Amino acid sequence: MRITDLLNPQSVRLGAAAADKAAAIDTLIALQEKGGHLADKAAYREAILAREGQGSTAIEAGIAVPHAKSEAVKTPGLAAMTLAEGVDYGAADKQPSDLFFMIAAPLDGNLHLEILSRLMVLLMDPGFAAKLRGAKTPEAFLAAIDEAEAAKYGEECLPRVEPAKAAAPAPAAAQAQGYRILAVTACPTGIAHTYMAAEALEKAGKELGLPVKAETNGSGGAKNVLTADEIAAADGIIVAADKNVDTARFHGKPVLFVPVSDGIHKPAELIKQIESGAVPVYRSEGGPAAAAAPVKESAGRQVYKHLMNGVSHMLPFVIGGGILIALAFLLDTFDPSNAANFGMGTPVAAFFKTIGGVAFNFMLPILAGYIAMSIADRPGLVVGFVGGSMAAAGTSFATIAGTADPVASGFLGALLAGFVGGYFMLGLEKLCDKLPRSLEGIKPILIYPVVGVLFMGLFMCIVGPVVGALNVGLMNLLAGLGGTSKVLLGAVLGGMMSIDMGGPFNKAAYVTGTGAIATALAAGAAQGAIEYQMMASVMVGGMVPPIAIALCTTFFKKKFTADERKSGIVNYIMGLCFISEGAIPFAAADPLRVIPSCVVGSAVAGALSMVFGCGLMAPHGGIFVFPVVTNVLGYIISLAAGSAVGMALLAVLKKNKEA
Repeated sequence: MRITDLLNPQSVRLGAAAADKAAAIDTLIALQEKGGHLADKAAYREAILAREGQGSTAIEAGIAVPHAKSEAVKTPGLAAMTLAEGVDYGAADKQPSDLFFMIAAPLDGNLHLEILSRLMVLLMDPGFAAKLRGAKTPEAFLAAIDEAEAAKYGEECLPRVEPAKAAAPAPAAAQAQGYRILAVTACPTGIAHTYMAAEALEKAGKELGLPVKAETNGSGGAKNVLTADEIAAADGIIVAADKNVDTARFHGKPVLFVPVSDGIHKPAELIKQIESGAVPVYRSEGGPAAAAAPVKESAGRQVYKHLMNGVSHMLPFVIGGGILIALAFLLDTFDPSNAANFGMGTPVAAFFKTIGGVAFNFMLPILAGYIAMSIADRPGLVVGFVGGSMAAAGTSFATIAGTADPVASGFLGALLAGFVGGYFMLGLEKLCDKLPRSLEGIKPILIYPVVGVLFMGLFMCIVGPVVGALNVGLMNLLAGLGGTSKVLLGAVLGGMMSIDMGGPFNKAAYVTGTGAIATALAAGAAQGAIEYQMMASVMVGGMVPPIAIALCTTFFKKKFTADERKSGIVNYIMGLCFISEGAIPFAAADPLRVIPSCVVGSAVAGALSMVFGCGLMAPHGGIFVFPVVTNVLGYIISLAAGSAVGMALLAVLKKNKEA
């Protein structure tokens, strides 16, 4: 199989124009669709944006490789594009990107990943990139790829190659004298940056006369795996990874931990650092050096990463279930004398409420389970699921004995269960490392699940009622808010949605809103409950930034370039659909003016939403869930006012482009 088996002329566009990063992504997705690779264009776009949210896929020298694995992909494929004028894609060297390859990978199957890894390696050659930029037709573009692939891989790129022949033989010099330096590369999706970092490190090692062997931990599994003899003989190891890799085998060796992007951009610097002898020795178990080795992440960053792992897996259940429950409320008639039955009064409403409830009830177990799994890998999953389920059920010694009614510890209990369960299992794994090797097989199937579940059961029975009481106290406190306090809460939640548009502040506000909905639904709260009003403030705050920017590009055209005005129109749609990412290119280009304007506008919208008593029972949807908003007219006024304030501030702060 060749690279061009995944890339056809219909999916290549040369000399295109794109106003910004978002426009470039949309053009590439259209090319993927034209090539017949996508089953769901919108879902694939969400996957691409999610990957970009983890870090830009741009690399140096004007190249960007956006990619995603998604169930929306029918067949693995590539799309390629060159731009007449590059766009800011967030490259480390601050240079605009004008050569793009977009990778569409299905969730199953790995053969295509081997082919895609070749493309990543070839792109590290400036001469190859120059030929692609100079191609006049798609056919010439594909011919340049075929030529470069044949020159580097020879027989390997021909059809019907046996998989066993896919690995290139090690260089003779390296075989003769051994590898001085070893490396392990890994990125979150394991498609692009993994292989590019490996190629950059091996190439830099060759130029420096210090042979390097790089193991790639891609989506298809580990390739070019480091052997025990190579590790023992090496001067040191570079771990260029943005996800967890096996490091226990490097015990006692100098190990340098860096992000995968450093492997691409600073390969020579990393190699020299290993050879300088200034890299600390790594210890896989306690000891002074163990704490010094993984310095790439602070404790706060690790906690945030674990939390986001739980939240990202939880959100599909929250959004899918929450919107179905909101539809049930829309289709039913509220009876104040029987508020607990709201959403179940008619057969159609009962159907939506039941199905939505099933999905929504997975929220807390999923959250706790994947937080624990992020901390302790697979052994943490079962413990987190059990803890999250007990948090939702309000299980305690008193409820088991039948002497008290259950009081759910809710979102707070699930968070606690996830982190405590994960770190407990991490400690248990380290403790079990001291057991005889003959017991290795029973640890994952007997020791970990039995001890972990027993611990979590005891922990939640003891701590759950305390957190449940705290949860009830918080609900009562929120319900008692009024006047200035309530308005301030709405302003804070709305403003947080615009501070970093997808970052920690934005996620914290959104998780607060969804957690409030879960608490309200579990308690059978009425339509006007403060928890639903919190979610309303969160969503209206997230809708303001794109709309404010779109309004400014429409009414204050001199503040923007022609390309910015064109892309501004798209922001109307994105804002109304509660997709804040439409504002990111404008915020990235002019953060000191755009972000403050959006934050103030969102805060105004969130505060007004509270003033009007607007409530939202759905955790997402934009204008499509307006029919289930309490006081929808007040909500529209809040959105319009916040957007207008954001637009006005932006118009005042931004300078005319002509000036």
